[in-house]
Order: sequence, then structure tokens, then C-alpha cells
Amino acid sequence: MSEIEKWLRDLGLPQYANRFAKNGIDSSVLRDLTDEDLKELGVLLGHRRKILRAIAELQGDTRLGADATPAAPDTAERRQLTVMFCDLADSTALSVRLDPEDMREVIRAHQDVSVRVIRAYDGFLAKYMGDGILAYFGYPRAHEDDAERAVRAGLEMVMAVGRLKTRVGVALNARIGIATGTVVVGDLVGEGVAQEQSVIGQTPNLAARLQNIAEPGTVVVAASTRQLLGDIFRLRDLGTHELKGLSRPVAAWAIEGAVVSDSRFEAVRSARLTGFIGRQREIALLLERQREAWQGTGQVVLISGEPGIG
Repeated sequence: MSEIEKWLRDLGLPQYANRFAKNGIDSSVLRDLTDEDLKELGVLLGHRRKILRAIAELQGDTRLGADATPAAPDTAERRQLTVMFCDLADSTALSVRLDPEDMREVIRAHQDVSVRVIRAYDGFLAKYMGDGILAYFGYPRAHEDDAERAVRAGLEMVMAVGRLKTRVGVALNARIGIATGTVVVGDLVGEGVAQEQSVIGQTPNLAARLQNIAEPGTVVVAASTRQLLGDIFRLRDLGTHELKGLSRPVAAWAIEGAVVSDSRFEAVRSARLTGFIGRQREIALLLERQREAWQGTGQVVLISGEPGIG
């Protein structure tokens, strides 16, 4: 009798032993099983809950190949985060048309290619949600260009998903919503295989709502993200939208591609800076000192002003 068969018998569920064996499920992958996996195996809802609880209890137990390494400490923190929601467009219609096994192949192909792109841009895969993916940019590693990384990843994801060739021959399109804001991230919620690091704040909800209004094959960003992008990307103004759960109308932009620029620094900042007014003499002085510095005469310039203007 195998370990898995004995484990299932101890749970009072020996009827599933053959299904586990036929699908190559042994002790090395047991703790990776999700509710969706068990559902595909034909396990009843109540039995799925019982199995998932038992898997959770394996945490810290050396039996059945469980990892005895203690769980990481709960270290929630407040930080700025760019959140991405991505899912397959028209997935409900696809699930009606396709056999469950074919639909599973489609979802797996979409998730695999999307996750590779997210990780290539140093994003953090937070959660699978059916055919959807939740990702963070700025946690656990932060970069000054996390908003840009998220958008570039999004553009690459919709292109990669659109090029996917599946056995069932259906055309696939991803749609993505991105928002940036202050959140509390890192709280551990759930247990065992259901454990995840949650994000508390309005940003995830906003990103999810933007994904819902995105057209197939497009990336939509909130004003909070658009402000950080400068002129790095071509944007199409989608106007304002009343979104469920949000008290005020939300402005949204569709990303249409990257802009070729000689200077990333200028491209990022050009959309955020306004011109100086009434400072022609000061600007002329700075330019003169700059020319002198370029000619080898070092310069130090002190700029001051009335209280309140810096």
C-alpha cells in the first residue's frame, strides 16, 4: 500500500486512491494540490475541504515528504505598490464551448507564459484566481520604475498570450488592469496550501475594476500609474468610469505601446514638470554658469527665494 493510499484511508476517503495514482500524485506533490486540482480529479466539495485541511496539517510534519522548515514570520509593511490583474478575455464563453480538460490546457498555457513575463520584470506572483493572475510590482523587492516594469510586462503578456497556439485551436486574448497606491502588504492569511500574502488598500480593487473594463488584448492603467509613466508610453484616454465599489469616477488610459526616446530620464519626467514662470534672469544665469563649467571653470550656484517658494 502506497503512502498516499494509506493517507487517504486514514482520512476515510480510500475511494480516491486510484484517481491519485492514475494522475501521478505522490507525496512529493501532495502539498501543491489546490482546490481546483481536486475538483478536476472529481473529488466532491466536502471531501475537497477535508483533504485540503489535512494537507494544511502536514505543514512542519516530516511525514509524506512535508517540509519541516518553519513558516516565515508575518512581516506586514506599508509601502507604495503597483498591482496588476490579468485574466483571459471571454473565458466564460470558452468554458462553455470547450471540454473541461481542453479548458484546463488553455488556462495553464495562459498562466505559464504570463508568469514567465512577470518574473522577467521582477514582479511577484501573488495569486492564481481561476483563469486570472494577481501580481505585485514593488514587493518584496522595490524598484524606482515599478510602474514602468508593470506596464512593460503587461504589454509583453498580451502579445505573448495572443500568439499562443493551443491544441484546441482557439484564439486567446489577455486583458490587464494596473493601479498604483499605498497599501499594507505581507500579512499572511489562510493556512497550508491556501496561505497567501494579502494586500490591504484600495489599489488591488481599483486594478481589478480596470481589468474588467479593458478590451481584449489591452492594458489599462489608473491615474496613479499614469502619473509615474511620464511620456514613456503612448496612451489613449478612456475618459472616466463609474466603477463598482469606488465612490468617485475613475480616469483610465489604455497603453498603446512604448515611445522611442533618446533619454529615458526626460521621457519619465516630461509629463510631470511644468515650465518656470518669471525666472528668465535666473535661468540665463544658470545656463551661463553651466557653459563655464563645461569649459573647465568650476562653478557653484546657490538658488534661494522668498519663504514658501524654495
